[in-house]
Amino acid sequence: MTVPDVTLREYGPALSVPLAAEAGRALAASGILQSVTPDPGREGHWLLRAGSRVGAVRTPGGPVVRIMPKTPVSRLFFLLGFSLDPARAWRDSQEGAVDTGAHDDVVPALAHAVERQIDAALRQGVLQGYREVEESALVVRGRLCEAEQIRRHFGRTPPVEIRYDAFTADTAENRILRAAVEQLLRLPGVPGPVRRRLAHQRLRLADAQPLIRGQELPLWHPSRLNSRYQPALRLAEAVLRGASPEHRPAEAEPLAVDGFLLDMNKLFEDFVTVALREALREHGLTARLQDPHRLDTAGLVRMRPDLVVRTGDGRTPVAVVDAKYKIEKADGLLNADLYQALAYATVLGLREAHLVYAAGRQPERFHEVRGTTGPDGRGVRLYQHTLDLSREPGRILSALRDIAGRLAGGTPHP
Repeated sequence: MTVPDVTLREYGPALSVPLAAEAGRALAASGILQSVTPDPGREGHWLLRAGSRVGAVRTPGGPVVRIMPKTPVSRLFFLLGFSLDPARAWRDSQEGAVDTGAHDDVVPALAHAVERQIDAALRQGVLQGYREVEESALVVRGRLCEAEQIRRHFGRTPPVEIRYDAFTADTAENRILRAAVEQLLRLPGVPGPVRRRLAHQRLRLADAQPLIRGQELPLWHPSRLNSRYQPALRLAEAVLRGASPEHRPAEAEPLAVDGFLLDMNKLFEDFVTVALREALREHGLTARLQDPHRLDTAGLVRMRPDLVVRTGDGRTPVAVVDAKYKIEKADGLLNADLYQALAYATVLGLREAHLVYAAGRQPERFHEVRGTTGPDGRGVRLYQHTLDLSREPGRILSALRDIAGRLAGGTPHP
C-alpha cells in the first residue's frame, strides 16, 4: 500500500497520520521530528509535530515527510549562503548569492542551487590534480615501495609495488561534488528537469570515485587553482552534512533514511555569529565563535558562548553574544536565556551580555541585574535584540551592523 506524503510546518501544530506501529516507533526514535506519539483518539494513527528542522526525508515503510520552514525559502538560502561565504554575500547584500530558481520548497530549491553551482564550476572543464597512488604493476613507475615489495613478493618479480603521483580528475573536490549530486538524486521531491541536469553533472564527474556513505568527507584546501570550485564545494558539503544519517536508536531496528534536513537553530546561530564577526572587523575588533570557558574555579562546568568579542589583539573580552532561534513566551521573557547570559558576563568580567533572537515583539530591551552594581553605579545589563527574517537581506545586514556597533561600544569590568 502506498503511504501518502506528509507535509508539516516548522513548529506547527501536530498532524494525525496513519502509520504502522513499527514505522511510528522508528520515526519517534530517529529524532527527526520534535514529537512522534500514538494518537489516542484514532487507532493506527500517530501525531507528528515538527521542530526546528526543515527539509524532507523518506523513511522505509513510512511516508515521505516534508517540513516547510516559516522563513521564505529564498531568505533561508540567503542565510545559508552567507554562513558559507560571508565575503561574497556581504558584498552582494541580496538574495541570489545562492540561486534557488523559482522553487518555494527546501529540497527543490537546494537541488536547483547545487546543480547551478556545479555547472558554473565545471564550465571551464573538470578540475584535475595530482594524487598519490600506490599499486602493484608489471613495470616500475615512480618510486619502488621496498618494504611492501619484500613483504609481498620476496624473491619474485614482477609485479612490483610502486608509488607515484597521478594527474587525475579523481580529486577530493570532484569526489565531494559527485557525492552531493548522488545524494540529491536520492532525495524525494526533486523536480524532473533538475533531476535530469543533476544526472548530466554526474556523468561529467564520472572519473571521480564515489564516496562511501558514513565516512568522513575528503579534505580540500582553498587555493587559486580551485577558486572556481569553492562556491559549489561549500554548498555541496552543506548537502552532505545535512543529509540524514542512518539513525540507530537503542533497542530498535536501524532507521535508514534518505533526505536533507536543515536545522534552523544551527543555521540562525551560524548566520548571526558569522555576520557579527565580519561587521566587527570594521571596528578593529576580533571575534571568537564557540569560545570555550569554565564556569567554576574547579573547571568542572563548561561554557561555550556563541560569540565572544575581543580587542584587536584578542586578549581582552569586550562583549558576549548568544543567538537564539526560538519563539518567545507569552510574557516576552526567556528566563533561562537571561540566566545563561548573566553567567557568560560574570565569567568574562563584562558589564553586559547580548541575546539575539530570530523573532520578537520588542526591537530591543534590556534588564539590569540587581546586586551587580559596579563603581559606575550600574548593574550588569542583559540586552535582547531581534532580527526580523522576513525583511530584505540588506535590512537584515544593516540591523546586524547596528548590533555590531553596540557591541563595539561595550566595556569590560572597571
